Amino acid sequence: MLCSKCRRQAVIYQRYSGLHLCKAHFIADFESKAKRAIRNHRWIVPNDRIAVALSGGKDSSALLYFLKKLLGERRDVSLSAITIDEGIKGYRDSRIAASIAESIGTDLIVGSFDEMFGITIDEVVRAKGDRLSCSYCGVLRRQCLNRIAKDHGVTRLALGFNLDDEAQSVLMNVLRGDAERLLRPCNPVGGLVPRIRPFHYSPEREVALYAYLHVEGFEIGRCPYSHNALRADVRSVLNDYDWRHPSTKYALVNLGERLASSGLSPETIAGSCPDCGEPCLGECRSCRMLREVHHV
Repeated sequence: MLCSKCRRQAVIYQRYSGLHLCKAHFIADFESKAKRAIRNHRWIVPNDRIAVALSGGKDSSALLYFLKKLLGERRDVSLSAITIDEGIKGYRDSRIAASIAESIGTDLIVGSFDEMFGITIDEVVRAKGDRLSCSYCGVLRRQCLNRIAKDHGVTRLALGFNLDDEAQSVLMNVLRGDAERLLRPCNPVGGLVPRIRPFHYSPEREVALYAYLHVEGFEIGRCPYSHNALRADVRSVLNDYDWRHPSTKYALVNLGERLASSGLSPETIAGSCPDCGEPCLGECRSCRMLREVHHV
């Protein structure tokens, strides 16, 4: 098929827009979405020190490349990357993230669950089974990233969440009846490095194509424990529905944003965990999980 804008060979068809796009027009369209997300949410300001949470997969690799392209000439904003080794044998190799960061021209900070918590996800699975592995990993990974970011003076932590991830999160909260999360405003929390998600409006398949066009050697495989996550079921259901009803994912993300900005959520003030010092609402989930694992 030919590009809807210039009649060159198309590389992608956007079902939600009805457009066929060539490589040049796809890149321009993709980057304009990411720039709009940054502009709409005021995610980057002068004197920011931004770190990308770099897993070595397509999303975070594409994000690092995009931000380097966007910010490379700015002297008032710095960019680096943080990679975390969760301790999953045969899955995460920090050498992949190191190679990507080097090829793009950014510094890389490396951390690990073993170093910070004295345990790996493989050890968690051996102690507790793999049913809740994603819950443990998500909570511990967030704390690990936050600690490292604070230690290195990072002012914004950039996450590679794409449109599909965001839509899945909204639907998951609906299915769980989690009104608190649906209504929770995206306000800064003391002690928590602010998160930014420039690919907020970018479909996963477009992020994958952008990564394929610009980054070599990114990791393709999924975590061996990811089949246990509720997100895997929601992804399947949502992809099927979105195929028959394009723009569903955009509708869900827009719904989530409207609910979060509705002002209906009561104000919540995060405290600090007396053990680890990290911000928490009520009991610290990461400390509770670590106690459960170490006491098995």
